Amino acid sequence: MSARNFLDNIEPHFTKGGKLEKYYGLYEMVDTFLYTPAEVTRGKTHVRDGNDLKRTMTFVVIATFFCILMAWYNTGYQANVAMEAMGLEKADGWRSLPMMIFGYSPYNPLSNLVHGALYFLPIYIVTLAVGGVWEVLFATVRGHEVNEGFLVSSMLYTLIMPPDMPLWQVALGISFGIVIGKEVFGGTGKNFLNPALTGRAFLYFAYPASISGDSVWVAVDGYTAATPLGLAASGGLDAVQEAGYGWMQTFFGFMPGCLGETSTVAILIGCAFLLYTRIASYRIVGGVFLGMLMMSSVFNFIGSDSNPMFAFPWYWHLTVGGFAFGMVYMATDPVSAAMTNTGRWIFGMLVGVMTVLIRVVNPAFPEGIMLAILFSNMFAPIIDYFVVQANIRRRVKRHA
Repeated sequence: MSARNFLDNIEPHFTKGGKLEKYYGLYEMVDTFLYTPAEVTRGKTHVRDGNDLKRTMTFVVIATFFCILMAWYNTGYQANVAMEAMGLEKADGWRSLPMMIFGYSPYNPLSNLVHGALYFLPIYIVTLAVGGVWEVLFATVRGHEVNEGFLVSSMLYTLIMPPDMPLWQVALGISFGIVIGKEVFGGTGKNFLNPALTGRAFLYFAYPASISGDSVWVAVDGYTAATPLGLAASGGLDAVQEAGYGWMQTFFGFMPGCLGETSTVAILIGCAFLLYTRIASYRIVGGVFLGMLMMSSVFNFIGSDSNPMFAFPWYWHLTVGGFAFGMVYMATDPVSAAMTNTGRWIFGMLVGVMTVLIRVVNPAFPEGIMLAILFSNMFAPIIDYFVVQANIRRRVKRHA
């Protein structure tokens, strides 16, 4: 029996009047994930685009492919380099079993990929399982369908986690992001904050030692390595270069950092795909970049004898930390961002300006993109409101 026939046979049990009626959302989630929904719009419609939510979410996940690949490779590479520096012969715990086959050499690409995957997959599986339970629970209680939006939130949340994040904290963060950041407002499409960033912000303020600092960025116990952004916050560009990091190295992503945020080139490939498919708004991406460029240039012009971050150039802001990832995958969230064309430019520029402002002025928090996006999310409805009102006033004057 095919999967299609099996689903058709059990469907009556989940539809209205069936003994499993209250679990219809769970059945519908599996059915629409595997196959195109059979229902079609009835009556007169005006079709603007053949794209639907399922396809949109699928495209976003596809756009993260190179970020995932680089997350595996770079995490494994950083771990193997650390083990080589410490003279370790094997990894701790269960990871040592598969790595006995592939080895621990940082010069072996297959070893790096496998070792990195052994850090990525547990975080993703926990995120998917715990977040999925919350999604199904709320959908069941409300009698709604399980939305595909969580597939994107789970992937993006995983990619912004440090490689050695404790799994129980991963579960706690995604629970906060899904429940408090989205479901309490009505679910996908009604949240005003990005769920993945909301979960990460919770972890940052609740467990700062697990998500910031030098000791959490390399997935080997007992080894510490500051990220380029952390070095810049304490000593500026000179400290970054003295540590051996060149701009091209940060551009390609061979440095300590969160799983999917290190490689700017992988992120830009995903950006090109999202812009080509019109899933992401070029206005938001352009606004974030221009805001960052403008604010960093202002600080470069002003200069400072006591704060070396004033001299940090824009092209370094682009490649260190999570700026590029936030610009492409987080700021462009169509639900929590501004929705008017002019508003998207303003929203994006606000994110870019706030990111550099936080990075430069607040040395205690060198990574500003997370707070900048969440801050801008709160102002997105206000931005759209004033844009719409301005358009109304112009039309009234035009036709007066």
